[in-house]
Amino acid sequence: MSTHMVLHDPAGLLEGELPLDRATHERLAKAVLGWAADLDLPPADLQQIALQLTGAARAVAGDVRRAADLLPEDHAARALADVVLAKAHRRLSVPPEGTARCAQNRARLVRALYERLDRLAGVAPQAVMAP
Repeated sequence: MSTHMVLHDPAGLLEGELPLDRATHERLAKAVLGWAADLDLPPADLQQIALQLTGAARAVAGDVRRAADLLPEDHAARALADVVLAKAHRRLSVPPEGTARCAQNRARLVRALYERLDRLAGVAPQAVMAP
């Protein structure tokens, strides 16, 4: 019997309320980025991994946006966050594919978003909740 519950939140209302499982996302991203060139996984598995990373990237992007919005509009860290978020939006607008390349690109995006979130925490610790 599973103890997990799937939440249906198409409007994203709970996004800011639920803590991310950062360690899991980072381990997945690290594993995907460490794949060998001769990886032999079925496309359906690769697509599921890319979808998992896509969900993580969207959630972290939301955290980055909320943290950046707490800074003054002319703050350099906010401007850099806006650049990272614009790039993330462009990359996430492309549907994930069942390829190792796609999964690795999503893993790089998750890593970049967490790095930006950490930098925002260094500038305005109150802007980022502890994991």
